[in-house]
Amino acid sequence: MATTLTQVKQAQQRPSSASDPALSVSTKDLCLLTRQLATLLHAGMPLVPALSALAEQFESTGAGRGRHQCLAGLVTQIRDKVNAGASLSSALADYPEVFGTFFVPMVAAGEVGGTLEDVLSRLADTLERRARLRAQVAASLAYPILMAVVAVAVVVFLVTYVVPGLTQIFQEMNRSLPWPTRGLIWLSHVLRQHGPVLAIAACGTILGLCLAARSERGRATSDRIRASLPWVGPLLLKVEVARMARTLGTLLGAGVPLLRALNITGRVLRSARMERAWIQVTDSVRTGDTLAHALRRTEVFPPLVCHLVATGEGAGTVEDGLTQIAEMYEQDVQATVKAVASLVEPLVLLAMGLVVGFIVMAILLPIFDLNQAVN
Repeated sequence: MATTLTQVKQAQQRPSSASDPALSVSTKDLCLLTRQLATLLHAGMPLVPALSALAEQFESTGAGRGRHQCLAGLVTQIRDKVNAGASLSSALADYPEVFGTFFVPMVAAGEVGGTLEDVLSRLADTLERRARLRAQVAASLAYPILMAVVAVAVVVFLVTYVVPGLTQIFQEMNRSLPWPTRGLIWLSHVLRQHGPVLAIAACGTILGLCLAARSERGRATSDRIRASLPWVGPLLLKVEVARMARTLGTLLGAGVPLLRALNITGRVLRSARMERAWIQVTDSVRTGDTLAHALRRTEVFPPLVCHLVATGEGAGTVEDGLTQIAEMYEQDVQATVKAVASLVEPLVLLAMGLVVGFIVMAILLPIFDLNQAVN
């Protein structure tokens, strides 16, 4: 099973041809396509005319906007395949880099059960929730990150261009300088003489770590490091649990069989630790174990998740329990990120104030010493 999941993920990462219009399809575009197609089908329009209407709509709104033109081309290709006799799910399967790992099986289940429009609506809801959560997390972290970048840029500017002109005056006095001033002069000299080399080395180190993290061993190591960090480890676990619950609940709600839904869910997990745990869950369920007991045996998933899944299994509403889990953890992730962002902002301001204060102190101390010597 581990080999299968790895092979599937590697297949999904294969580059597409340059002529493939799907390369320009974003999550927002996919949400738009899915929602509008579900609306047209709910209105009673047959599938091929609905796809034609979507292609015409995207083409009319794509004048001057390449992404809508690419989306129109994609829908046109899918329509032509469906018009030639292919099912919608098989036509979508030709674009795995767009429709992901669970989109096609859900559409296939909707086609078999005769509930395609309902499945598409459920898919649109899931994609919109993912995009909304990602946007909210990014918005919460954008301001602290921007503040940190500006603070670093201001300090580098002061040390590199402002401080040298002032410290040169102190050095010409031929007096013993306080240690903060000597440290500031040394830092200014290092940045002026070796700044480009240090910047290239930092960028190279970051790039090397990113490349190393893509390997199986590097990914496992980075997962262990992140899991051991305070706040970061629990937050990433909540994100993975929310992703698992949302995906599995959506698949089961669409009528996808449990074992197939478990296999598909394992492909969307991003943590190596969670992937290993999910392989155990899938194998246990395949041998006849209940989902709740299989989750508990891994000792990875929180007890609350296991209890909610067990309750759902007892009532025959596992997908509802998984949806509740996803909503609970998504809200928890949003609240945690907002709390961390609100804490980081004053810390960045404090750190910047301390650094600027040190620079000011290093400049003023020789002046005070000179005044005392004159008096």
